[in-house]
Amino acid sequence: MLIANVGQPLMRQMELLGGDKAQQLYDVYREYNHTVHDEYIAAYEGIDSLLEELKRRGARLAIVTSKSRETVDMAFRSIPIESYFDAVVAADDTDEHKPLPKPIQLAMRRLDLTPEESVYIGDSPFDILAGQAAGTATVAVGWGMFAPVRLKELEPDFYFEKPDEILGLCPQGSPGK
Repeated sequence: MLIANVGQPLMRQMELLGGDKAQQLYDVYREYNHTVHDEYIAAYEGIDSLLEELKRRGARLAIVTSKSRETVDMAFRSIPIESYFDAVVAADDTDEHKPLPKPIQLAMRRLDLTPEESVYIGDSPFDILAGQAAGTATVAVGWGMFAPVRLKELEPDFYFEKPDEILGLCPQGSPGK
């Protein structure tokens, strides 16, 4: 039950887990998470070089996350990759969340891109479903916590095991609007 809901906003996870005790679970989790966050967060191998190369090729990048902006900022302090992104959409930015398309649609508006010009890359079933609902191409990646079979059964357009495989979607010299 715990892992199955990763990828949704924290309060939603706590509602599913604890019902009427959701707020209490949420508060305890956040207090604990804020004290140990930096000890447990790390970049996946190959992500820095991937982001650098995508930007060199002219790709416009956004993060669409179910984390709060406060938690995203904590992550950026530990893993300084914020400069690679042209937009960040956090859970606080929309009233609907993945697997619904609204957060991805907001990111596309901020980047001035259409669904046909966009690819949504994610490591959870909620990511793939949200990308499909938003009308983008979807990429499931195998370096998160979900089993490849779980991601592949959602029929993403692409499935990649390593970050550098993503570069095939953004050829050299791509204008990247």
